[in-house]
Amino acid sequence: MSYQAPLREMQFVLYELLKGDEILPSLPGYEDATREIMDAMLTEGAKLAQNVIAPTNVPGDREGCVYDPVAKTVKTPTGFKEAYQQFAEAGWTALSAPVEYGGQGLPHTLNTLAEEMMCSANLSLGMYPGLTHGAVNALTSYGTDEQKNYYLPKLISGEWTGTMCLTEPQCGTDLALIRTKAEPQADGTYAITGTKIWITGGEHDLVENIVHLVLAKLPDAPGGSKGISLFLVPKVLPDGTRNTAFCGGLEHKMGIKGSATCVMNFEGAKGTLIGEPHKGL
Repeated sequence: MSYQAPLREMQFVLYELLKGDEILPSLPGYEDATREIMDAMLTEGAKLAQNVIAPTNVPGDREGCVYDPVAKTVKTPTGFKEAYQQFAEAGWTALSAPVEYGGQGLPHTLNTLAEEMMCSANLSLGMYPGLTHGAVNALTSYGTDEQKNYYLPKLISGEWTGTMCLTEPQCGTDLALIRTKAEPQADGTYAITGTKIWITGGEHDLVENIVHLVLAKLPDAPGGSKGISLFLVPKVLPDGTRNTAFCGGLEHKMGIKGSATCVMNFEGAKGTLIGEPHKGL
């Protein structure tokens, strides 16, 4: 079946139900979110979802991602890389991101509709930029100026992607039981050691760099969830060297074979603290 974006239904919810064309342009910073602009964005988003993203759904389901145990890399299905590049180059990864870091600064309400089209056309492919949005939001709220200035423009443009590394083999939703360690280093960084599971987009070939947001515990961490800190651990470090954060294999989730759900092994990987110690969760 071919995907057809439900534009009329979206417009009904956005304009007739939520009165978005009246409310959004009246809010500070959203003056450009007029009905004319939003209609144009939705129309172009529908074309991209229908003509570029949707055709990758079948090969994504048939092929799935392929793990190379020697190189510790993951190959995405046929067409995924090209479709993702078109998605990013058209500005969809930047739609609701902060203008000061290269985003378009449009309302999240509009971005939600764009995400619906992307994920309805191919959920497996839509999860890669979806997890990046989480990384962008965390860094925007809690990152240092250095972290934000270096990482946010690349994440927002879609040139890099992001992850959220929470779950471990011995604990699912009870993150108080995580064992991943963060050892302070003389240069102010931290050596991150541990294994994370079910990490969406942990390794893939869509982009050259992946920015991992990793929950770990400092040596002086109090017990329970109050002892969890958050660290930024890039696949490729700012000096161009490969960080010691590797994919150890693929997990399997029903219905999203084209989404690289990874076991991630952090082997003394270099990371920097996001926000305050022990307040990462």
